Amino acid sequence: MADKVLTMDSINPNIVKMEYAVRGPIVARATELEKELANGANKPFTSVMKANIGDCHATGQTPITFIRQVLSVCAYPEMLETCNFPQDVKDRAKRLLGGCKGGSIGSYSASPGIDVIREDIAKYISERDGIPSKPEDIMLCTGASDGIKTILAMLMTGKLGKERAGILIPVPQYPLYSATLTEFNAYPIPYYLDEENHWGLDVKELKRALNEAKPNCVPRAICVINPGNPTGQVLTRQNIEDVIKFAKQEKLMVLADEVYQHNIWGEGCKFFSFKKVLSEMGPDYNTMELASFMSASKGFMGECGSRGGYAEIVNLLPDVKACLMKSISAKLCPPIVGQIVMDCITNPPKPGDPSYELFKKEKDNVLALLKKKAGMVTSLFNSIEGIKCNEVQGAMYAFPQIFLPQGAVEEAKKRNQTPDAFYCFQLLETTGICVVPGSGFRQKEGTYHFRITILPKIEEMTDALERFKEFHLAFLARFKN
Repeated sequence: MADKVLTMDSINPNIVKMEYAVRGPIVARATELEKELANGANKPFTSVMKANIGDCHATGQTPITFIRQVLSVCAYPEMLETCNFPQDVKDRAKRLLGGCKGGSIGSYSASPGIDVIREDIAKYISERDGIPSKPEDIMLCTGASDGIKTILAMLMTGKLGKERAGILIPVPQYPLYSATLTEFNAYPIPYYLDEENHWGLDVKELKRALNEAKPNCVPRAICVINPGNPTGQVLTRQNIEDVIKFAKQEKLMVLADEVYQHNIWGEGCKFFSFKKVLSEMGPDYNTMELASFMSASKGFMGECGSRGGYAEIVNLLPDVKACLMKSISAKLCPPIVGQIVMDCITNPPKPGDPSYELFKKEKDNVLALLKKKAGMVTSLFNSIEGIKCNEVQGAMYAFPQIFLPQGAVEEAKKRNQTPDAFYCFQLLETTGICVVPGSGFRQKEGTYHFRITILPKIEEMTDALERFKEFHLAFLARFKN
């Protein structure tokens, strides 16, 4: 090893410290089990169900026809003359190809994205919120994750120790945030969601978290995930107003992760964008810096592999915005395929268009099935001894709390695992069901959870939940004594 430049002692220590639970050790073990089954190994199960990540198409969700047809024609323009796709598909492909240099999706676009797509996204936001949106405030990105990392990079101070940037992040949180802050050597400021109040967001808790962190960093922004991941809550308008007032008072930029805005299941729940609420709060608030994020990967479309997403960034100073544009220019441009998918999402077929009826049928079917599974998962978990699960009001996950016997906690310590990781590994080895331990998302000290997606097909979910129930009750019985 003496001739190696990169060793575990010499690489960036922030990369060593980074963790990303949804693709962590338990997922690696699930992949190993799949290979073992393929090679004829005898297991207590015949297949592995990866319920660890929101990868819609991997779990059997059918792609939306309109999106795939537009992509097909854009990738192979000769189809404009040879295929029998609906005319609105061909018209859309022509318009998008007209925005591509050389009429080809193989060309680079401008760094913030293709102009006509930025125009369509701005129009979508304007119609959604009833508040004007400008194409120049839209930045296409390689999935929402890329946009979030870009804005977080802008917020860094470039300093160490107590002069590091501090970013408020929810707990439980999506591991992208903690991983990115570790990579950037920033200071995470965790604020705890209230599990007893449907994972509600309490301003008193925000103030506690911020005041405790101020001696250790320079607080710069607050991240809010709505609907929540992994917690599945949907913020009320009042909640959003309270967060905006807090951010204004503390001079924080707001980062609104809104990638699940199409996934609202709870009775009486409604999605409000931070942009809409902030804009309607009047002149004391409507000039605040805000970045909102959307993705092609979730919702009804689930086009994870296309790596499409956008950010709307408002109220930046002109010279700061120029620096943002400079920073993304170093990445050249987001994938054109992902940009096209985002256009189809934000500018879907309208009533009267040839593709409308099929599009609406497919979209409604996907969302109806997800809503049914959200209710099914919540009900089953709450019917089992030793589990408590808040209603899945939105997004694609349940995050139940598991009450583990002391014997299981002690066994986990012997194996140098967190109790919830021990539980999840036992679940995987016994049933083939792969879920993510709550510790990977952070959680209140002394509580244990796991995250499970609601994406697999109804029949698969039904079977898996029955296997889960059998495992869980046996696990409790095993360790109670």
